[in-house]
Amino acid sequence: MPGIYHLIISVALGVLGLLGIILLCATSRDQELPPPYKYGIVIDAGSSHTTMFVYKWPAGKENDTGIVTEEVKCDVEGPGISSYVADPPGAGKSLKPCLEQSVKTIPSGQHAETPLYLGATAGMRLLSLTDPEATNRILTSIATTLRSYNFNCQGTKILKGNEEGVFGWITANYLQENFIKCGLFGGWIKPAKSTVGAMDLGGASTQISFVPTIEKIDDPKSEFSLRLYGHDYKVYTHSYLCYGRDQVMKKVFSKMMLAQGYKSDIINPCMPKGYNITYSQDFIFGSWCTANESAPDYLPQSTVTFRGSSNPDECSKVVSSIFSFTPCTHSNCAFNNVYQPEVTGSFLAFAAFYYTLDFLEDTLNKRITSSSELKEAADIICSMDFKKLKEMAPNVIEKRLVDYCTTASYIHILTTRGYKFNNETFKNIAFQKKAGGNTIGWALGYMLNLTNMIPAEDPGTWKVQMLGAWAVLIVICILVIVAGVLLFVLSSRSVKNDSVL
Repeated sequence: MPGIYHLIISVALGVLGLLGIILLCATSRDQELPPPYKYGIVIDAGSSHTTMFVYKWPAGKENDTGIVTEEVKCDVEGPGISSYVADPPGAGKSLKPCLEQSVKTIPSGQHAETPLYLGATAGMRLLSLTDPEATNRILTSIATTLRSYNFNCQGTKILKGNEEGVFGWITANYLQENFIKCGLFGGWIKPAKSTVGAMDLGGASTQISFVPTIEKIDDPKSEFSLRLYGHDYKVYTHSYLCYGRDQVMKKVFSKMMLAQGYKSDIINPCMPKGYNITYSQDFIFGSWCTANESAPDYLPQSTVTFRGSSNPDECSKVVSSIFSFTPCTHSNCAFNNVYQPEVTGSFLAFAAFYYTLDFLEDTLNKRITSSSELKEAADIICSMDFKKLKEMAPNVIEKRLVDYCTTASYIHILTTRGYKFNNETFKNIAFQKKAGGNTIGWALGYMLNLTNMIPAEDPGTWKVQMLGAWAVLIVICILVIVAGVLLFVLSSRSVKNDSVL
C-alpha cells in the first residue's frame, strides 16, 4: 500500500514539475537575457550651479512613457553657466569632467544613440533679458563642447518657467509612484492615490505646480495639459522669476538701500549682529530683478557695506516688502496679482526649500511641521549674533550661514501669505531632497517626457517579465512543499500501520 502512495505522489510531482517548466517557458519565451537598456543625459544648467544626470530605462516602454531611473549624478565645478559672460568658452569647458564620467558609464556601443540634452533655467532666462548676445555666445560654446562627444546631441535650450515647474511636478509624482507602479505579480497598475504638488526653489526663480480640484483653471497661461501612462492630467503651474534664493537676497538688499536713502553704510536686520559685508552696487543692481530700484546716481563699482543687527521683526518687514499682496484682479491670487487656485492635497518641496528646512531643524534640533513652527525657527535664527550662529552651525560655510535668516523668513512668507498655506495645510508639505534614491528636480521629468519620442523596441519590460517568472516559481515551490508534507504524513501513517501489525 505505501508503494502505491509513493507512486501516486511521484507521478503528481512529475506532473507539477512539467507544468511548472511549461509555464516558466511560456513566461520567459525569447527572454533568456534582459533586453538592452537605453540611456539619456540631461544637463541641468541652473543659475548658481550645473548638474549632469545620466538616466537609463529598458528598451521597452509602458504606455508610451519610458521607465526611467537615475544612474549617475555629477556636480559641475564652478558657478552657473550664466556667470561666463566674460569667458563663454569656459562654460563649455566646465562640463567636460562630468561628460567624461558619462562616457565611462554608458556602454561605448550605445554612445551614438544616447540623447544628450542641456536645459538652462532662470539664470539664463535673466541673462537673455539683459544681454541676448552673451546668452547666445555661452550656448554656442556649450553646444560645441557637447558635439565634440559621440553622443546624440540634441542641442541646448533655455526652459520656460512653466516647463521647469511642470517637469518638477512629473518627477515628484513619478518617484512617489503616483502615475504607475508594479503590481505584486508583475503587472503594471494605476495607483488609486492622488498626485502631489511640487514646489521648487532655485537660485533665480521658484515654481509651484499642482492639480487643483476645480474643473477650470482661469488663467490659460498657467495651465499645462499632459498625458502620462495613458492618463490625462491638467496641471496648474507658475514660475516666479526673480524669486529664487539668490535673487531674493539682492531684492532684500535693494529694499534696505531704498529705505535707508542709498547710504554707503546700511543696517541689515536679517544678518547677524557682529557680521559685516561689503558689495559693489553692481552686485545688487546689476540684476534684471533689481535694476529698476537703483539709485539716481548709481555707480556700478561704488560699494555699500551691510552691518548685521539680528532683528527678526524688522527682517520680516523688509522681506515682506519684496511681495505685493494687493490688488488681485482674478478669482484667487498668490502674490504680485498672479492667479492661483487654492492649494490642495500633499506637496513635495525640494531644492532650496529642503536645504533651508534641513538647516533649521539640524541647527535647532527640532522638527518643523507647521507654519507657526517655521516662523518660530526663523525668528530664533534671526535673533542670533554671528558668534552664536557659528557655534550652533560650525560646519556651514560662512557666506551661506549668514543668509539663512533671510531665506527662512522668505520661505515662511512665501508659503503662508503667498501660496496661502495655513497652519494645518502646511503639514501636507514634505521637504525632501530625494525620493527612492533619485534627486527631485525638473531633470528627471524632462527625461521622462523626452522618452516619448524614442520608439519602443519591445511591448513589455524585463522588470515585469522577470516578476512574472518569479511569481510562477513561487507557486511551484508552494506546490512542491505541500506535496512534500503530504508525502511525509502518508509515510508516517504507513510506518505506524506496519508497526501495529
